[in-house]
Amino acid sequence: MDNFSIGIRLINLRKVNGYTQWDVAEILNISRSTLSKYEKGIITPNVENLIKLADLYKVSCDYILCRK
Repeated sequence: MDNFSIGIRLINLRKVNGYTQWDVAEILNISRSTLSKYEKGIITPNVENLIKLADLYKVSCDYILCRK
């Protein structure tokens, strides 16, 4: 699992779905800076937020984790 690749995937999913970082942060109930760290590959989403992101973007957790 490569945090940078996960971050790029999260950026692409967010943009394809027409969300801003503010939108996604509010939906996940996290700070925008935390989401930014996910997208920059600084940190990886915890399991709870990973599941929320997968649900939001209608993809699997494996897809976000670049396992597919």
